[in-house]
Amino acid sequence: MVPMNQAVKVGAYVLKNHLMGVKRYPMVLMLEPLFRCNLACSGCGKIDYPSEILNQRLSVADAIAAARECPAPIIAIAGGEPLLHREMPQIVDAYLKMGKFVILCTNALLLEKKIDQYKPHKNFCWDIHLDGDKDMHDKSVDQDGVYERAVEAIKLSKSKGFRTSINCTLFEGADPDRVASFFDTVAGLGVEGVMTSPGYAYERAPDQEHFLNRTRTKELFRAIFKRGQASKKRGVTWKFTQSPLFLDFLAGNQSYACTPWGNPTRNVFGWQRPCYLLGEGYASSFKELMDTTEWDKYGVGNYEKCSDCMVHSGFEASAVIDSVKKPWKLAALAINGIKTDGAMAKDIPLDKARKAEFVFSKHVDHKMAEIHAAKAARLAAE
Repeated sequence: MVPMNQAVKVGAYVLKNHLMGVKRYPMVLMLEPLFRCNLACSGCGKIDYPSEILNQRLSVADAIAAARECPAPIIAIAGGEPLLHREMPQIVDAYLKMGKFVILCTNALLLEKKIDQYKPHKNFCWDIHLDGDKDMHDKSVDQDGVYERAVEAIKLSKSKGFRTSINCTLFEGADPDRVASFFDTVAGLGVEGVMTSPGYAYERAPDQEHFLNRTRTKELFRAIFKRGQASKKRGVTWKFTQSPLFLDFLAGNQSYACTPWGNPTRNVFGWQRPCYLLGEGYASSFKELMDTTEWDKYGVGNYEKCSDCMVHSGFEASAVIDSVKKPWKLAALAINGIKTDGAMAKDIPLDKARKAEFVFSKHVDHKMAEIHAAKAARLAAE
């Protein structure tokens, strides 16, 4: 469940922007302080870079500057694996002192070693990557034994008084019964909740065969939530760290356009256009990102690469804004639950979406040229 102080602060922030007539504003700053990871998941599109780029890090000063530029009340730190960043404790501490809510995403392989560098705080939460039961998760990360280490890390985190949640990404072939059983297990771990989402088809991910399209996403989540209703009757309640309307969207009961500016991304390339999932250009500042990005060129129905996307980083902000503007929708969900049968909401047509452009390599080449030029200048100075 989302803590009350976080829900109140985010709700007030959204309402303020709505009343002021602000059309676009950020809700969650997605910080990628590095791309390097100690896993090589086949569905990941974040680690396919030359070693020179994988060796890059955002400094503490860069991270603080990003939070000052971007007024989002929540900061989600991802990667790569953030715990590989030696200055991560200083970054987290700085954000907490700024009054931000901090979600630190990790595969947990380094958590036992690093956890004492952090202190429990009401605004800080570990978000541990766990894509299902043992076989599901270890297959997802392409390494045996990771599931057990993640579960032990969850228990360790809770024993030390930290807020702890789980990040679960689902792919084509996910079995509703197994996912439901996993969510039952998670409920027994006593975590704050689960953040779940379908995987996004990163163009550079090694595995391109197991990403869900929108129809399959809706069918899968309806089947999962139907089993969740059965679990609740047995006294097992699933908790999620997401807007109920986003979960209702996953089940095909809401039709939302994405809100890419709701989760702006800052990484070693700069401010990423247009969103956390697509790197089709970079701005040098948050203001430049917001003012100069051609937002209407992206999103479901506008761009081919967005056609199957239902990921939280694009649609959670849409759901939160809708819940603040139309609170009666939340009330209806609280009474009736998520509909798992019958007609789905009409979806956005895809027939006018512009064709995909493949520009990823240009940005990599540009960054490599920057790195080599900086190295040459440093050697010349020496």
